[in-house]
Amino acid sequence: MTSIEAVHRESALVGEGPIWLPQEQALYWIDIKGLRFFRYEAGSGTAQSWPAPERIGALIPRAQGGFVALAKSGVYTTDKSFTRFELHAAPDADIPTNRFNDAKCDAAGRLWAGTMDDDEKAASGRLYRFENLRAPTRMRDNINLSNGLGWGPDGRTMYFVETVRRIIWAFDYDLSDGNPTRERVFAEIPERDGYPDGLCVDAEGCIWLAHWGGWRLTRFTPNGVVDRVVRMPVPQLTSCAFGGANLDTLYVTSAAIGLDDATKAKAPLAGSLFAFKPGVRGLPVSSFRN
Repeated sequence: MTSIEAVHRESALVGEGPIWLPQEQALYWIDIKGLRFFRYEAGSGTAQSWPAPERIGALIPRAQGGFVALAKSGVYTTDKSFTRFELHAAPDADIPTNRFNDAKCDAAGRLWAGTMDDDEKAASGRLYRFENLRAPTRMRDNINLSNGLGWGPDGRTMYFVETVRRIIWAFDYDLSDGNPTRERVFAEIPERDGYPDGLCVDAEGCIWLAHWGGWRLTRFTPNGVVDRVVRMPVPQLTSCAFGGANLDTLYVTSAAIGLDDATKAKAPLAGSLFAFKPGVRGLPVSSFRN
C-alpha cells in the first residue's frame, strides 16, 4: 500500500482521534461533530459505527479495558460497545463553552489532554495531566485550540500543538515524574500550509503532522526540519496514527465540514479514513494506566 487509499469511506464532519489497538488489529476513530465512533478492522476491511452521546474529542485505551473518552462535558470511561459512560471529572466546568480535544498517554501511562473553546474564538483552552481520572493537574492555560500530542521514542521529548497560533511546541520531558521543561518552538506552520492539527511520532523520532486546510502531511526531523511532504486527496487532515501488524501503515483522518461545492468536487472523499505505507514504522500506543 505505497499509494494513498481511502480504506474506510465516510463523510465525517470532523473525523479525528485515530488509535490502533494491536490486540484487535483494528483502528478506532471518531467524528467529533457528527457524534459517531468508528472501528475499522484492517484484515477484513470491515467497519462498524456507534452513536456518540456528545462531542468526544479523543478516545484513549485503558490498561484495564475499554476507553477513556474526553468529551464536551468532562472525562468519562466507556466500554467497547459504547453503551455505558461514567463521568470521572469535569475540570473545565467553569468554562461551559470549552470541550476536550486531543489527548495521548506518555510511555508511563499518564494521560495528557487539552481543551479548547468549542466556538473556536477564545484562547480559553487548558492542558491537563492525569495520574488518575478524578484529580487532573492543570499544566497550561490560555491556549488557542489544544491539539496534537506526542513523545519521542525515548520519552524524553514531548510535543504539543496550538492550532490557531500555528505552533508545535517541544519540551524536555521527565518520564519519571511527568514534568515538561525547557519549552521551545519546534516548528511554525506558514499560513499557506493551513493549520497544524494532530500528530504522531515514528520509530525514528520524526514527527508526522496533519494539516487542516493544507492538503498535506508533513514529516519533520527531530530538530524541526521538514523531511517530507505527502500530498493528500482531501484538504482538511485532522490526525494520524501508525497501525498494522508491523506498525508500518500510517492511518490519517479527515474532515468534510465547511467545504464549498468546488472543493467538495475536488475532494469527494473528504471525511474518510486514509492509509498508506510511508516506509517507516511507528511507536506502540500507550494505554492509560488507571
